[in-house]
Amino acid sequence: MRIAIVGGGISGLVAAYRLRMLLGHSADLIVLDRAPRVGGILRTGELGGGPLDLGAEAFVGRRPEVPGLLRELGLEPQLVVPGGLRPLVWSQGVAHPLPERTLMGIPSTAESMRGLVDDATVERIAGESRRPLSWQPGADVDVYSLIADRFGAQVAERSVDPLLGGVYAGSSRSIGVRAALPGLAVALDGGAPSLTHAVAAALPPPTGAPVFGGIRDGYQVLLESLSAKSGAKVVTASAATRLTRGARGWVVDPIGAVDAVVLATPAPVTAHLLRTVAPAAAAAAASIELSSSALVALALPRDTALPDNSGILVATGEPLRAKAFTLSSRKWPHLAARDTALVRVSFGKFGDDTPLSWSDADLVTAATEDLTTVTGAPITPLDAVVQRWPGGLAQYAPGHTARIATIESAVADLDGLALAGAYLHGVGVPACVASGTAAAHRIAALMI
Repeated sequence: MRIAIVGGGISGLVAAYRLRMLLGHSADLIVLDRAPRVGGILRTGELGGGPLDLGAEAFVGRRPEVPGLLRELGLEPQLVVPGGLRPLVWSQGVAHPLPERTLMGIPSTAESMRGLVDDATVERIAGESRRPLSWQPGADVDVYSLIADRFGAQVAERSVDPLLGGVYAGSSRSIGVRAALPGLAVALDGGAPSLTHAVAAALPPPTGAPVFGGIRDGYQVLLESLSAKSGAKVVTASAATRLTRGARGWVVDPIGAVDAVVLATPAPVTAHLLRTVAPAAAAAAASIELSSSALVALALPRDTALPDNSGILVATGEPLRAKAFTLSSRKWPHLAARDTALVRVSFGKFGDDTPLSWSDADLVTAATEDLTTVTGAPITPLDAVVQRWPGGLAQYAPGHTARIATIESAVADLDGLALAGAYLHGVGVPACVASGTAAAHRIAALMI
């Protein structure tokens, strides 16, 4: 059995590892990636005397995929959790506590928003449950339209946007309710009489367990273990240019004939490769837009007067250039032990990729100046690393679930072909692990 895994991000590497576990050592697995390294938008760099993630740095702890995979790979000692500090929101030139018990920033109570929004908006939230709600089951709208109508624009821009900017590098205007907030969509479809009731139904019950987890020495540890244990031949700096049907399977240029293919590629690449074998899927994938971003990681003197918070998110409309600050040395206890204070500064949202056109020096200057503004402390970097992510994250726009259903339906009858990736059923690392696992099981079921 010869199987090509196109795309060496976390989805592709998980697919390769799972295929090895399912098919044994006789399978000939080839991972092909156009980048000079595997990992996709996960990358671990060096700063402040040790490893630091320059892409995703955390995963949702309530989902089992990543902790389970770490245990399976013998990496459970690498699992770390944040120290429990809360983030702030920078709005109207002031830092506010991030409201608690929200659903991606959508409040469950009016009082939780007091101070972040004006009194009229607090009253509007408090009275929302008494206003008739018009919602058609199966409908999908952008998050902004729903939130602004029911709770007011300030809630969307000051509470929801900062969180969506971190998850999707987008905003409430570019992200759809059904794909990004499926639990809320289910509650609305089920007849929730108000948005307040729908949020209450969609919020997970408090458990006291950490919301997020991380990897002590960075995601590179996980990537290297998956690559090694998959036993796959990894070919980097080589793009797949064409996918066609072969005499008994598939032909992937430049690999050649294979029995099966996993496409663990971004939506535009998937669209290009499917254009002749599944035109409907290709058209739907091509309609998925991507957002670009950049990250500046700063090493500061250990005694820099940073807030005692995990980070600072930036509301829409602020004159800052950065969209978020992760105070890594405050957030993660294992990083607090280093000799320097570490801060990650994020730039770029959907529709605004201006930061990618700046030089590294300009990005570092913007990060330093904006961090000075939100902390009120003099910021003097000892070192800095810049990481750019062009086209890094899919925008889960309204209608996204229908587009994915079209894609998956169009390839369902193509034996020996499976799809994986962050554009399908979630951009987070747990969703990508689940995606790669599902793709591997689909292929293995045909091979055994």
